[in-house]
Amino acid sequence: MPVTIKDVAKMAGVSPSTVSRVIADHPKISQATKDRVTKAMEALEYRPNAIARSLANQSTKTLGLLLPNSDEDLLQNPFYVQVMRGISRYAQKAGYYILYSYTDHEEQEVKMLDELLHSKWVDGVILTTIRENDRCVEFLRAKQHPFVVIGTPEEHIDEILWVDNNNSNAMYEVVASLIDKGHKRIGFVGGPHEFAVTRYRLRGYQKALAHYGIEYHPEWVIEKDYTEKAGYQAAKTLFAHEDLDAVVTTDDLIAFGVQKALKEMGKNQVALTGFNNTILAEYKSPAISSVDIKAEALGYEAAKLLITNLRKQSQVRHCLIDTEFVERASSCIK
Repeated sequence: MPVTIKDVAKMAGVSPSTVSRVIADHPKISQATKDRVTKAMEALEYRPNAIARSLANQSTKTLGLLLPNSDEDLLQNPFYVQVMRGISRYAQKAGYYILYSYTDHEEQEVKMLDELLHSKWVDGVILTTIRENDRCVEFLRAKQHPFVVIGTPEEHIDEILWVDNNNSNAMYEVVASLIDKGHKRIGFVGGPHEFAVTRYRLRGYQKALAHYGIEYHPEWVIEKDYTEKAGYQAAKTLFAHEDLDAVVTTDDLIAFGVQKALKEMGKNQVALTGFNNTILAEYKSPAISSVDIKAEALGYEAAKLLITNLRKQSQVRHCLIDTEFVERASSCIK
C-alpha cells in the first residue's frame, strides 16, 4: 500500500496537519519538528504529490527558468550551462524544482511566460538576460509575479530583483590593461546591442578610451551575435579597412571566431581578450585572456535571491558578483 501522510505523522509523533505544514515550509513550525518529520518522510520514502501540495499551500516549489536561445546553440554557450548549474545547486538545497524553457524570439518568450503563469506551474521566474525595453520584464511586472533577472535593469532598478557583475568596470579594466601595455588601436566586438550586458561593456570600453585620452572610433565597434561565426565575420570586416593592434570581445565564443580570422589574415601581433573565462579559452592556441564573471555564482545567487524573497526570509533585492580579469601569457597570434 502507498505511504500516506498519516503514516508519516505516526512515525514522527505529530499530527497529519503538522506534516502538511512542514511540507508547506510553514514559518511557525520549529526546526526540530521539521527535522523529525523530514526523517520520517525519508525513512518511509514518502514523496508529497506536487499538485496536492500546490492546492494545500499555493506553492509548487518550482521555478521557471527562461533561456534566450534556440535548442541548437543552447548548450554550445558555456555561460548558460554554468548559470544553470548554479541555479540547480541552490534550488535543490532549498527543495525547489526547475522548469526549463528556451526560445530565440522575445515574442515567444512572452507567450511562454503567459502559459507558465496561467498554468500556475511555477512560484517564480528566473530570466537569464535583460534587453532594452524588455517585454518579459514588463509582462512579469504587470502580472505582479515574482521574478529575478541575471543582468542589471536600466529602469525600475530598485524594484526588480537582480543579480549581475559590474560589467562596465570589468571591461574598463580589460581595456586599461591593454593600453598600459602600449595598445592604442583597440577594436570592440560585442553581442547584440539590445542586450543590457553588451551596452554596459561597451560603456566600459568607451570610458577607458576617454580616461586615457584615446579617440573613440565608432567604426571600430561591431555588435553581432554571441557566436563564433559572428566573431569571425566581425574580425574580417574590421581588418578589411582598419589596422588595429588589439580586439576586446564581450564573450569567449566571439573571441574564438575573432582568433580564427586573425590567424587566417596573419595578424600575429594583435592582442585579443574574451569574456566569461570559459575553459576552452585557456586551451586555445594561444590561450585567450578573459574576464571570469563567476557564471555559476550568478545562477546560484539568482536562485537564492528569488527563493528567499518568496519565503519572505530576506529583504535583499540586488547582488553584485565580483569579476576577475585572467591574463594569460600571450594573447597574440603565433
